[in-house]
Amino acid sequence: MTELGGFQDRVARVDLSDESVAYESIDEEDARKYIGARGLGVKYVFEQGPDVDPLGPENLLAFMNGPLSGTQVTMSGRIAVCTKSPLTGTVTDSHHGGWSGARLKWSGFDGLLFEGQADEPVYAVVEDGELELRDASHLWGKGVHETRDTIEEEVDGSYGKNLSIMAIGPGGENEVKYACIINEDDRASGRGGTGCVMGSKNLKAIVIKSTTKMPQPADSETFKEGHQQAMQAIQESDVTAPNEGGLSMYGTNVLMNIGEEMDGLPTKNGKYTSTEAMREAEGVDIDAERVSGENVRENILVDEPTCHSCPVACKKEVEVQTMHKGEEMNVRTESYEYESAYALGPNSGHTDRDAVALMIERCNDMGVDTIETGNMMAMAMEMSEEGKLEEGELEWGDFETMIDMIDRIGHREDDLADLLAEGPRRVADRKEAHDNSLAVKGQTIAAYDPRCMKGMGIGYATSNRGACHLRGYTPSAEILGIPEKVDPYEYEGKGELTATFQDLHAISDSFDICKFNAFAEGIEEYVLQYNGMTGLDVSEDELMKAGERIYTLERYYNNLNGFDGADDSLPERFLEDGIPGQGASEGEYCELEEMKDEYYEHRGWVDGVVPDEKLEDLEIEIGPGTGVSADSGGAAAPSDD
Repeated sequence: MTELGGFQDRVARVDLSDESVAYESIDEEDARKYIGARGLGVKYVFEQGPDVDPLGPENLLAFMNGPLSGTQVTMSGRIAVCTKSPLTGTVTDSHHGGWSGARLKWSGFDGLLFEGQADEPVYAVVEDGELELRDASHLWGKGVHETRDTIEEEVDGSYGKNLSIMAIGPGGENEVKYACIINEDDRASGRGGTGCVMGSKNLKAIVIKSTTKMPQPADSETFKEGHQQAMQAIQESDVTAPNEGGLSMYGTNVLMNIGEEMDGLPTKNGKYTSTEAMREAEGVDIDAERVSGENVRENILVDEPTCHSCPVACKKEVEVQTMHKGEEMNVRTESYEYESAYALGPNSGHTDRDAVALMIERCNDMGVDTIETGNMMAMAMEMSEEGKLEEGELEWGDFETMIDMIDRIGHREDDLADLLAEGPRRVADRKEAHDNSLAVKGQTIAAYDPRCMKGMGIGYATSNRGACHLRGYTPSAEILGIPEKVDPYEYEGKGELTATFQDLHAISDSFDICKFNAFAEGIEEYVLQYNGMTGLDVSEDELMKAGERIYTLERYYNNLNGFDGADDSLPERFLEDGIPGQGASEGEYCELEEMKDEYYEHRGWVDGVVPDEKLEDLEIEIGPGTGVSADSGGAAAPSDD
């Protein structure tokens, strides 16, 4: 049991196999060591056993908020979904914004833990500290948007006022390996296949009903000091300032033109580092500006909704009228994000703004990750060009076929869609197409080219959940100069920088607050608000150690599943003897091995494996240990007998 402020001290553990629900407290030592949300969620997943089948009943699916979720802290509307990934085989955590994280806290819970497998489809209703399972057979097969509307009519709540709904679409039901969970108006726990796990359990949706009951800080004076300091930093930041900063004005897609100008925007499955380079080399009509945040704001923006306690309002809702196969279609969607636009646009060989909006909406309704879906289609286009796909073909930039392919993948409608639904690693294995994959540990890269941003290269490689920009967002320093500007092309120092960002983001993900806080706030503001809410008195060093502990626990979990330094890799096209960068990145490669050496030394790991001494130093008292000793140069430690 914990009496720390910010916690409800209540977790629902649901065994879907027999539809039983039990309630348990939060262990205070765990709360102190792993903070909450991501940290506690990963520990719950670890305790279930690292060697579980991701799609088996033993795998745990944890929905967790943190001690700052649903509070007055800015951007504190997030929730973590933690599980073992069917896409990568690693531990994964995927977060989304909106209001469900806050409402889960207000409804009386710190987390929901689902294990087992229901005999028939069900959905969960959470209200006033209780969880009830209801029949969802009539919802199975429906898209996310129809599911949400149907449930709203059934539960006597008002969507967007006192009701949040997290649901899967056909992608999750049909176990597309990169299926996601969609929250409210198109906010996605997108990466790692969390929706696939939810589908494997026959869990269609989670419904949360609550009024606003924000937790009060245990130490109001310390909290007030931290909150005021944080608000001032957010208002003064060129990135986050409400109605002025780049993120507030253009959303995440503010980076599209910036990435293009830096020659750091992977294009045509990463063959080029910008659309300009592709245009000049191939003479095609492609231009990243058409799918940029500036273009979106000027031409198709219709609303700027926000998440709980957020003054930035980075969400950009758009509406387009476009023709698809002779039919006029009207689409309104909330999530015209940078990563989505990159994967479904330039990386797939086109920049049709309205087609991208339609594809984003279809991905959300199918419940599949926009990044993985776009990158899978780009991979298929390159494979088609090389004659590697007997199941069918995709042509570069053919957005008409791409639009239909999203539904086909979600339903596994035909041989090609069924193949692509398996994700890049399985496609590469079956078709001997590893040269065509942009994946690390089975998950594809985001919209930052590691030939241009070297920190992103080591970040992709060492991410515990597969290639990811959100484990350690070094573009903050490489592009935006936060906390200070570093040369994006310089590789020295990037190992340590990446590890620091990874630990910081492990902290914010465990609070659970939006990473965009970090464009303005730093560890000082984090400590003040955390101490103020919980009543603790941790130092900056102690909080950073908690971040390191969480990141190391994840790596340890992966080690027990057979992952080591060989898996901290990058696609060959980004490395020496691959495809050099063009334009401003002309001739550049990613010096991965040099950065890995620096990174491992800083982490105290041995070739990507956590030695037992590091586990002891971080007080990680779970599991059997890796058997690796730093003193033995990576050999397994001798047995006691």
